[in-house]
Amino acid sequence: MTRIAEGSPMIALSAIRFTYDGRARTLFEGLSLEIPAGSITAILGPNGAGKSTLLHLILGMLKPRSGIVRLDGRPRHTYSRRALGRLVGMVAQTESIPFSFTVTDYVLLGRAPYLSPLGVPGLEDVRVAEEALARLGIEAMARRAIDTLSGGEQQLVVLARALAQQPRILLLDEPTAHLDLGNKGRVLRLVQEMVADGITAVFTTHEPDLVAAIADYVVLMRGGQTLAVGKMADVFTSQNLSQTYGVPVTVAQVAGRRIAIA
Repeated sequence: MTRIAEGSPMIALSAIRFTYDGRARTLFEGLSLEIPAGSITAILGPNGAGKSTLLHLILGMLKPRSGIVRLDGRPRHTYSRRALGRLVGMVAQTESIPFSFTVTDYVLLGRAPYLSPLGVPGLEDVRVAEEALARLGIEAMARRAIDTLSGGEQQLVVLARALAQQPRILLLDEPTAHLDLGNKGRVLRLVQEMVADGITAVFTTHEPDLVAAIADYVVLMRGGQTLAVGKMADVFTSQNLSQTYGVPVTVAQVAGRRIAIA
């Protein structure tokens, strides 16, 4: 078991084996990993490393061939769908939105775990949704149809929906992939604020500099294998990044922050 830090983990994967149906290669074989509560953990690696698959295994969108995933000390499969919805929020890299929701109505979908099966959002749910939009600075979009938004604007709305869900664990798959520089900084600050409030955040990225900006801990991945795991300051090195990307990478210190130069 690879333990990032001391203390009880919020997320623990034990002896995970996973293979996609119809593919000969096993992506994960005996993967064990613990992620501490109240941290920002980055899963960093090139395309095809297995980063998104790892998030989907944590959430339960994919099921391992063997092994177990524990969330807050309990096997994930022991949670009801409602309880899991209150515990874990997910921001996917791309999300298909089949209906022309208004932004507010879409963000209110994040309140589903708090409603009865036939219940409708109440005043408190609307308040939480409006607060999520305000925290992201997109309250002016509230009445717009979501299918009229740009890709970057939609990504912010998806994050607002996850924020309205009020999860204790937030999983983000390439959360800044479609954002301009200003909105990228806004999202990074929000993730830091949420973690300061007690949330555990895990995000995937192929951008080393994003990791250096906000991550407490790093999981380096290549070809379905974890190459290095630990505190950002210990793992984010020239040797480790060169091994991860298969090309020479130099880590330099600029204005008090580490950057990666290929």
